[in-house]
Amino acid sequence: MTTETYTVTGMTCGHCAASVTEEISEIAGVDSVDVVVETGAVTVTSAAPLDPAAVRAAVEEAGYALS
Repeated sequence: MTTETYTVTGMTCGHCAASVTEEISEIAGVDSVDVVVETGAVTVTSAAPLDPAAVRAAVEEAGYALS
């Protein structure tokens, strides 16, 4: 298992967190996604290291940005 923490900007509510969680969860190999709206921290646990470009694309698809 691999755990990475990213910082996502622009989230302000639970709906924001749900959107980011949903998009990142669609990446192959992702086991869990934990979002803290107040800090923008997104912790992703996966079977193997994820491609940073895939994570960035998922976050952007949800309407937010990695910082």
